[in-house]
Amino acid sequence: MNQATAPSRTPDTLLILLALALLVALLVPILPAGSFAAGVPISLGSYQPGDGPVPLVLFSSSSDTPGVLNLFFDGFTSGNRNGAAIGVIAFLLTVGGAFGLVQASGAIDNGIRRLVGALGHRPSLLLASLFITFSLGGAVFGMGEETIAFLALLLPLFRRLGYPPETGVMVTYMASQIGFGTSWMNPFSVAIAQGIAGVPLLSGTPFRLVMWAAFTAVGVAFTLRYAASRRAKESLDDVALDPPAPLNWVDHTVLLAVLATVAWIVWGVVAGGYYIAEIAAQFFTLGLFAGVVAVLGGRCTANGAAQAFTDGVRSLVPVVLVIALAKGLLGILGGSDPHAPSVLNALLFSAGNAIEGTPELLAAWGMLAAQSAFNFFVSSGSAQATITMPLMAGLGELVGVSKQISVLCFQLGDGLTNLVMPTSAAMMGAIGVAGLGWIVWVRIILKFMLLLMALAALTVAIAVGISYV
Repeated sequence: MNQATAPSRTPDTLLILLALALLVALLVPILPAGSFAAGVPISLGSYQPGDGPVPLVLFSSSSDTPGVLNLFFDGFTSGNRNGAAIGVIAFLLTVGGAFGLVQASGAIDNGIRRLVGALGHRPSLLLASLFITFSLGGAVFGMGEETIAFLALLLPLFRRLGYPPETGVMVTYMASQIGFGTSWMNPFSVAIAQGIAGVPLLSGTPFRLVMWAAFTAVGVAFTLRYAASRRAKESLDDVALDPPAPLNWVDHTVLLAVLATVAWIVWGVVAGGYYIAEIAAQFFTLGLFAGVVAVLGGRCTANGAAQAFTDGVRSLVPVVLVIALAKGLLGILGGSDPHAPSVLNALLFSAGNAIEGTPELLAAWGMLAAQSAFNFFVSSGSAQATITMPLMAGLGELVGVSKQISVLCFQLGDGLTNLVMPTSAAMMGAIGVAGLGWIVWVRIILKFMLLLMALAALTVAIAVGISYV
């Protein structure tokens, strides 16, 4: 059976979290709770043991007393419009619907087809251009599963050019995940992690822009070298390509709107103090505009545009469920308020004591390793941020690692390991479309993966060295 359609043998993320929640529910009544003193910097010295364990009941009508059977409801309704979970959930669903409308316009698809047609006779330039394009897609829009459709479209062309199918995976899915992991504005990863960690949105952008450029350049170099060494000798001559279809006013208008929205978001965050509610409105504006243009241009009907928005929202419902369950689990632990008694604060204090005296760089590398390993169980960046950032940001603060570096460790560990994690549906789908087994794919990119992780460790070291905040 094709790996893209084979049923997963690993437990669903919801099942993993539910089992963990039940285990935590059994342990919370016997675990100590504590808090950190208000009005002073959070440190091991400011920790105050609680009077007793956090109370736990089966269900409760009060958010102050978490109930096991309230897990989902409390998770969904926790936070506010600017934070997890309700604010993050509204943000994700809005952005998902907006991207559905942009996709319905066909402008992104047509733009990539135009790029392929224009550069088909210069294969090295084509591969480099596609890699950079999909890396930008991962960095700006969190592109992942969407690359599978483009891969299926491009595979026949790569065969005609004499390239093996894994080359197509590299310039589409692999490129998108390198962009995803090194992004400066990914709404599904960096923005959520910064919001949960209490870091200003899009802060630290110059450093991340350099990081994205460096990782993308390394990815392009590896792909070009691999493709050149594996290209079939009999296909080295130019191949006959169909002339590229010209872009019409719909394509130009939507593509310009996408660029304008990116610029608008940067301005809004830097100059206007925008947060996730305002950024969600910006993406919704883009989606609404793209939908109107698509309808006027005959790309879809008004009902079709509404359906595209609904489909975009629907695609993120699994992620939303995981976020709600993760926040519910956090509630059972007593919540993430450092100044309120909770089991989470006691765990942070214990972990901080265990690694007290550890150099900041080693602590940061430990966070990078932990986030990379955790991605095996939760491959969704949004869900992983919701689950891990309350703990990692707090732990980092206790041992001298800035919250910005904690976010950096999260995004690198989460994004880059998506290239090899067999629990990633998008990765398994991509290599399945290309006809590659997981073992074969890992053998192909193992050395490159080790290089990426070494670069990630070096990036974290530089961040620590410059006191990245």
